Amino acid sequence: MPFRINHIHLKSPDPKATADWYVKAFNFKIVADDVRVFGDRFIRCQSEDGGMAVNISGARSGETLGPGDANPHHGLEHFGLDTDDIEAEIERLVGLGATHLEGPIVMATGGKIAFIKAPDDVRLELIQAPPK
Repeated sequence: MPFRINHIHLKSPDPKATADWYVKAFNFKIVADDVRVFGDRFIRCQSEDGGMAVNISGARSGETLGPGDANPHHGLEHFGLDTDDIEAEIERLVGLGATHLEGPIVMATGGKIAFIKAPDDVRLELIQAPPK
């Protein structure tokens, strides 16, 4: 059986505010909002195209979380989202409270990438495909 990515999980001090930002920013849909047996609020979101689950939760009971890091680092560094107009998307997301970190960078193929800092210091990559 081939492996498929099941979900991305983000931790947040305020899961609802973070989920609402992703709803506003990327048209995610909140499909569940529960408190789990671990004591954490757990919000399950779905990407606009229905292809990716993004879970957002707070700390479990008794759990202390370290800070986020939107800078390049080892481990899971970022996740990427496609866009048709990277410059307009950067401007829109900054208007929603994101921080523009880098780019747009034009790749050898003509495509473009850029990085932003989303809520909770999550690093996101925006990707614009090369012109056809």
